[in-house]
Amino acid sequence: MRKAILGLGILVLCGALGFLALTSPSAYRMLRAQASPAPTDHKPNPDNGRVMFFAGGCTSCHATPNQDDKLRLGGGFALKSPFGTFHVPNISPHKQDGIGSWSTADFIRAMHEGTSPEGHNYYPAFPYTSYQRMRLEDLADLFAFLQTLPAVDGKAPPHDLPFPYSIRRGVGLWKLAFLDGKPFTPNPSKSESWNRGAYLVNGPGHCAECHSERNFAGAIIEERRFAGGPDPEGGRGSVPNITPSPSGIGGWTEDELVTLLTTGETPNFDTVGGPMGSVVHNTAQLPESDRRAIAEYLLSLPPKQGYAAPKS
Repeated sequence: MRKAILGLGILVLCGALGFLALTSPSAYRMLRAQASPAPTDHKPNPDNGRVMFFAGGCTSCHATPNQDDKLRLGGGFALKSPFGTFHVPNISPHKQDGIGSWSTADFIRAMHEGTSPEGHNYYPAFPYTSYQRMRLEDLADLFAFLQTLPAVDGKAPPHDLPFPYSIRRGVGLWKLAFLDGKPFTPNPSKSESWNRGAYLVNGPGHCAECHSERNFAGAIIEERRFAGGPDPEGGRGSVPNITPSPSGIGGWTEDELVTLLTTGETPNFDTVGGPMGSVVHNTAQLPESDRRAIAEYLLSLPPKQGYAAPKS
């Protein structure tokens, strides 16, 4: 009996040590992270950072709610999900409450690895599975632009998540399973504008994060990427298919898609609203060449049947 208890104790201890090792951000860094944590010979360009800022729609989630200045990034927005409610953090350059004390390397690690400067895992409601595709130089530029914005007092409330999602350490296992650490790789057989569109859509734009179905763990189902999905906030609605299928944007011209990204108007004289209205507010700030590159890329995707909501 004593041997059995001892054996069980050893198994529990080994399990606990294994969990701590595999869920550590250090484990992810050793197994998946990119080799270069920060560019050392790059002079940050805030103007390009502004383009990355609006391509990424940072203000959509991080702007302080209930005020008009969308460049005051005090956070606090409550992002509902099937796993609980996340409260979006302050990313203004406030030294104590925001990211004003971060280094460029801290910011790049957060965006690429989902790890805080203190060494904690970020929940993947922060879409670093897309941001990991961003170039180091663009991230350095984005960080430089963020430092030009107003510092905002106050921290967001803590996340409201039930057990077991409340165990932040467990996100380390999620990252090992679903964060591949691969940067964006241009396709040499495609045009420069197509590659620009692919980069903007899959990197800073993180379009697939809303326009895709997810598996039981909340990770994008690759074969359903861009084909639409259920409301990510758990509502009864759904997010549209953005592949050129008859159930998506099939039949749209590049000009029509550029118009949508500029004004929110669809080819059938409707106007997008809700979260997509906020997305259009951001894409309208981009150079037209970038909106056209996004349209070129999206219209080149393989058509996929759109998401069919379960019948109630």
